[in-house]
Amino acid sequence: MSDSPQHDDDVIPESMTIVAWSGDLDKMWPTLILGSTGAAYGMSTTIFFTFWGLFPLVRDDVRITGTNAMTKALAGMNRPGMSHMKLSKLHMAGAGPWMLKKLARGQNVALPTDLVQMCTELGVNLWPCEMSMELLGLRRDQLIDGVGEPVGAATALSAMSKSQINLFI
Repeated sequence: MSDSPQHDDDVIPESMTIVAWSGDLDKMWPTLILGSTGAAYGMSTTIFFTFWGLFPLVRDDVRITGTNAMTKALAGMNRPGMSHMKLSKLHMAGAGPWMLKKLARGQNVALPTDLVQMCTELGVNLWPCEMSMELLGLRRDQLIDGVGEPVGAATALSAMSKSQINLFI
């Protein structure tokens, strides 16, 4: 019998909750990488998409969202859709995201569209924020397949209170 203490380093946490508040490519990419990796390790994983983090969940064929002039203008200035994400820095009129995706393909790094599919296949809970959807004029039918029913902040907080890992990206 060993006298050494048992190390918690070998224990995989049971659950992880990620709050995705940004729709920028360089924030959404690690959100999806961590979400899919956690699920692949057997963790119960939830991603709560709120505010601008909702826009990548909008189907690429939906050009303008919103219910009034102001929410439609927001979608016009910040086009929704996974294929239209911008970089938070060095966007360079679209050249930055193009370069980053080209580098990723060259290194066999999964693209965000592939990662979302992996997340749904691995059972990651993709929860859109109900209040943010109402605020931004987004409808459930405008979202990509695999996204769960909209939930409120109380539901997200309940999941976070039970998670061993909580991230805000």
